[in-house]
Amino acid sequence: MPSFSWPNNADSSATRAVADGELTSTQAEDILQGLAGVFSPHVNTASARHFVYPPEGIPQTQDQPDDLQLPNLEARYRALVEQIPAVVFMAYLDRGIGEAYVSPQIEAVLGFSQEEWLEDPVRWYSHIHPEDKQRWSTEAAEMFLTGNPLRSAYRVLSRDGRVIWFHCEAKMIRKQNGEPWFIHGVGFDISDLKRTEEALQKERNVASAILDTVGALVVVLDPEGRIIRFNRACEQMTGYSFAEVHGKFIWDLFLDPAEVQRFKSSFRTLHADESAREHESSWVTRDGRQRIIAWSTTVLPAASEAASHIIASGIDITDRKHLEKTILEISAREQRRIGQDLHDGLGQHLTGIAFMSKVQEQKLMEKCLPEAADSAKIVKLVNEAIHKTRELARGLTPVVSDAHGLMSALQQWAGEVEDLFAVTCRFQCLTPVLIHDDSVATHLFYIAQEAVNNAIKHGHATGIIICLAADDQQGVLSIQDDGSGIPKIAPGNKGMGMHLMNYRARMVGGSLEVRRAETGGTVVACVFPVATAVEDDRVRYT
Repeated sequence: MPSFSWPNNADSSATRAVADGELTSTQAEDILQGLAGVFSPHVNTASARHFVYPPEGIPQTQDQPDDLQLPNLEARYRALVEQIPAVVFMAYLDRGIGEAYVSPQIEAVLGFSQEEWLEDPVRWYSHIHPEDKQRWSTEAAEMFLTGNPLRSAYRVLSRDGRVIWFHCEAKMIRKQNGEPWFIHGVGFDISDLKRTEEALQKERNVASAILDTVGALVVVLDPEGRIIRFNRACEQMTGYSFAEVHGKFIWDLFLDPAEVQRFKSSFRTLHADESAREHESSWVTRDGRQRIIAWSTTVLPAASEAASHIIASGIDITDRKHLEKTILEISAREQRRIGQDLHDGLGQHLTGIAFMSKVQEQKLMEKCLPEAADSAKIVKLVNEAIHKTRELARGLTPVVSDAHGLMSALQQWAGEVEDLFAVTCRFQCLTPVLIHDDSVATHLFYIAQEAVNNAIKHGHATGIIICLAADDQQGVLSIQDDGSGIPKIAPGNKGMGMHLMNYRARMVGGSLEVRRAETGGTVVACVFPVATAVEDDRVRYT
């Protein structure tokens, strides 16, 4: 009976090639062909189904043959093997194919009976998919030479031409003297798993294509804030590739240092309540440019409660913000111009008319003419027109162009609220808060005005406190009332007044918070950066 001559590990070129990871296809083929020659094709196929499984741990002696017979153990092993939903195989390396075995599942999976499969010692190799044959040859040859287990997945062609994916695990057993004895292993049909993996891969490819073609920025973060997905729009905007940012904390790369702590706090809150949120933040690109991004973030829950991901989609609104700011500045400038024209132009003109009408009234009264009464009416109407003109001018320019202008305007507004609505309204400012930018001061005044109007109209408040305070870096404008309190507002369902206050807060570089007060009523707080006058009379925001 032919036998297979195994290479000596000390001087075999094939063994050295395996060790170096350079086993060629020719060497692998030679090893497999030599192995196939061990099995004689002229055997009784009925006996091919017989096999002996030597129990491990029983020492071999010269008086004990290698195929120690243990019928009870063999019967139990066969019964167990043939119930496993997998193809189990075994072949001795020093005997013919008559001692080989393959479990009956081979027919259900590939369409070949046990006898058909075993009568051809190279049938398995001939049915391996052409694209996987070279890889299987190399892996099998490495197992034969090194004795390392084989664990691999590859395709096999069935009798009817179907492609079956197998996950194969095989091991070579050696005798006590180190000579190869037999190979046994198991092959699992993983075709359904592979088809599922292919379908999932296609879906991932489609999702990746969509993410990389949309114009919006898309970032996926793990629960700790590390970047695990970064689409092409992000790469183009920031100047960083995905490979450069993968696995790094987002706040270490793009956020303005002044925003890091606020972002971390918001991130923890978002991760805790798993509610969708919208916010704006500044990103710093590779070349140092700052871009304003409008973000919409949500939590993607996972199977485990402790694991989830944050998905953030953003739009670069830097240009839009600059345009809005420019338009708003033009609008504010025009309002101030019209207010000044009303006050200095029309107001002065009406004042002149009132003076002349008063002189005419006095002349008519000296002559005791009845037209004097009509002149008095004209003087009264002109004075009322002057008063309305001044109110319009003050409405268009509520804050005087002065660093103290906001404090003066809020103080005056609190007094007018008490007179008009018969409620208690006080302005508190323990230390002077100087606002050098007229536009910022105007936005803050309108925020206070809207908050006070809401407190009276919707909260039915009887007491309101307007408070202005600041330190070296930021200021706070708060309006607290004793009304019924703000109701819970669903996201995206804010009224126009809330939208306007939020918009004005963003325009001054700040943020707005509206909450219920612990003692009842509502608190509206706007946190804004404090302007500092510099030597060249320009304004810098810290």
